Amino acid sequence: MRTLLVLGGGYGGLALIQELLDNHLPADVEIILIDRMPYQGIKTEYYALAAGTVADYHLRIQFPVHPRMSVRYGEVSSIELDSRVVFLESGEPISYDILAIALGCTDNYHHIPGADQYTCSIQSLAGTRETYRNLNNVKPYGTVNIVGGGLSGVELAAELRESRPDLNIAILDRGERVLSSFPARLSKYVEEWFNEHHVETRGNISVSHVEKDAIYNGTQAIATDVTVWTAGIQPVQVVQKLELPKDRGGRILLSGHYQVPDYPEVYVIGDCASLPFAPSAQAAGAQGEQVGQILQALWRGDTPKLHKIRLKGTLGSLGKNAGFGLMGRRSVMGRVPRLLKSGVLWMSKRHFG
Repeated sequence: MRTLLVLGGGYGGLALIQELLDNHLPADVEIILIDRMPYQGIKTEYYALAAGTVADYHLRIQFPVHPRMSVRYGEVSSIELDSRVVFLESGEPISYDILAIALGCTDNYHHIPGADQYTCSIQSLAGTRETYRNLNNVKPYGTVNIVGGGLSGVELAAELRESRPDLNIAILDRGERVLSSFPARLSKYVEEWFNEHHVETRGNISVSHVEKDAIYNGTQAIATDVTVWTAGIQPVQVVQKLELPKDRGGRILLSGHYQVPDYPEVYVIGDCASLPFAPSAQAAGAQGEQVGQILQALWRGDTPKLHKIRLKGTLGSLGKNAGFGLMGRRSVMGRVPRLLKSGVLWMSKRHFG
């Protein structure tokens, strides 16, 4: 029996598994999934969990059930590529014939002193639960600063405004505007929404260090009760430790079939993989499906044939009634993109759940 070991039951890992289970898993192949939790957390909605507008239970997708698939719960502590063994923090070794690394990402604090110690995170379910507790324990008229004006920071700020109209909320970004990677017209719409809903957006903020009750823009102290960090991501630590060629973002360089060149039995999916587009749940899911197709072709003795991954666009929410998106080169704003995002979430739950 050959063992396919999948590290991480997020978008990429689960898409790989679902692709194999839906399209005939060979009789001599077993799948072992390793994850910290007994279900997938819908990470694209963690901002709402942090803000307190959705319950934890509604952001869970149960893992598939199959006679030749088993799940081990635990944290991966090391990956020994030469010996084809993965170790859990408990010390348990798990051997593999094929390995898929889909462990996702963690916050990138850019070596800013105090950032890892005094800020909250929405990168893991456990971290998001703690962020929810901290945000909702802030007393009325308290101040919440969100460092990072990208998609996660914008969605969190908007959702928190609807959840806690009593708070003073600000987004701090090093660029001149929020959503700096999006078209200026779309960014302006979001800024206007924030202005109308009394969320402050502050550009050209270069965070030098963070303390318990203050963020420092150089020598200028910005008072805060809670600070949430959404200012960048990087691969998880166990991947950072792997001595493999990586890109500037610390993501593993791969062959055309998403394999590690010196270890062709190892595939890397999602936020840990060096891909020609920005990390996202959509990209991880599409890549996971393709890795499943690659494995099926190799098991049949065929040469894998891949189509180019074409992402369908980006959708973001501004609370429950407004949103924004980028569909190809077209910016969409208002209620329609919010409805579209709700529909995508519903379809995702239906497909995997």
